[in-house]
Amino acid sequence: MPVPEVPSDQEAQVQEEHRRYWRTNLRVLVVLLSVWFGVSCLLGIVFAEPLNRIQFGGFPLGFWFAQQGSIYVFILLILFYAWLMDREDRKFHVEQTGQPADVEEDA
Repeated sequence: MPVPEVPSDQEAQVQEEHRRYWRTNLRVLVVLLSVWFGVSCLLGIVFAEPLNRIQFGGFPLGFWFAQQGSIYVFILLILFYAWLMDREDRKFHVEQTGQPADVEEDA
């Protein structure tokens, strides 16, 4: 029976950083998808009738969320996710360099 290799301290630290990065990424995804669900399904469908009593841009607010608002919110969430994950990439040292991983930059 082969003996499993014990990772060195540096490998263990890299693995822990990798886990923390993906945990952060998944947490951000869950929050942003929840916001998108709330805006598109809850405000656009479930609470449309009460929201339709409020006018926004000449249209009932529930209708606006169903037709326009959820799309605008989705675009804003994409931009926010790109900005936030760019920041997190730098924090965890996984930022994109524009170079393939096997190509070294000339000094």
